[in-house]
Amino acid sequence: MASPLAELVSLLAPPLCAACGSPRGGEDVLCERCESELASARRVIDPGPPGIDRAISAAPFDGVARLIVHGLKYGRRLALAEPAAEAMLSALPRIESPDAVVPVPPGPWRWLWRGFDPAEEIAIAVAEIAGLPFSPCLRRSRGVRQVGRRRWQRLADPPRVWSAGAAPRSPLLIDDVWTTGATLGACGQALRTAGARGILALTLARAL
Repeated sequence: MASPLAELVSLLAPPLCAACGSPRGGEDVLCERCESELASARRVIDPGPPGIDRAISAAPFDGVARLIVHGLKYGRRLALAEPAAEAMLSALPRIESPDAVVPVPPGPWRWLWRGFDPAEEIAIAVAEIAGLPFSPCLRRSRGVRQVGRRRWQRLADPPRVWSAGAAPRSPLLIDDVWTTGATLGACGQALRTAGARGILALTLARAL
C-alpha cells in the first residue's frame, strides 16, 4: 500500500507515460493509449537481408513505436526496454524456437557516449521475459555512423561486425529499428561465420 506522502505526490504530480508524456497508471511504464496502440500495431515479417533467415518487427516505425525508440535512445528512458521487449515477443510466431538472445552491437564510441545501448537493453529484457540465455557475442569496429546515411550508402558500406567466439546455434538477433537491413545483414553474416544457423532477427520497429 502506498504511503500517504506517495499518494499526495501522485495527486500533485501524476506519473507520466515514458513514451508520450501523458498521465498513466502508477506502476505502468506506458499510458493506456500507448499500450493499446502498440498491442494493435501491424506486425511486419520479411525474409530479411542476406545472412538473416527471417526478420520480424512488432510495428512500423511510426506512432508509439517511434516514441519508444526515441525515448530509449535519446531520452535515456531505460524503462521503455521492457514494454518494447514484450511487444516484440508478442509478434514472434510460436513456431520459432531460438536458443539464445544476441543484441546487435553498438559502435564503440556510441556506447561510450551514452553509457548504455538501446539494442542491448531491449535484448536483456527479451532474454529475461523469454527465459533465454543472453549472449552478447558480437563486436563492431569503429566506422561511419549509420544514422542519417542514405539507403545506398548503408548497403554499400555496412558496419564491420564479427563474433568474439562461438555463436549460439539458433540466435534471436535483437535491434530497436530495422531500416535498410545493412546492420542486421552484417550481424547475420558474422553469426554464420561463427557457426550459427537459422538466424532470426527481431526488432521493435520497421522503417517502411
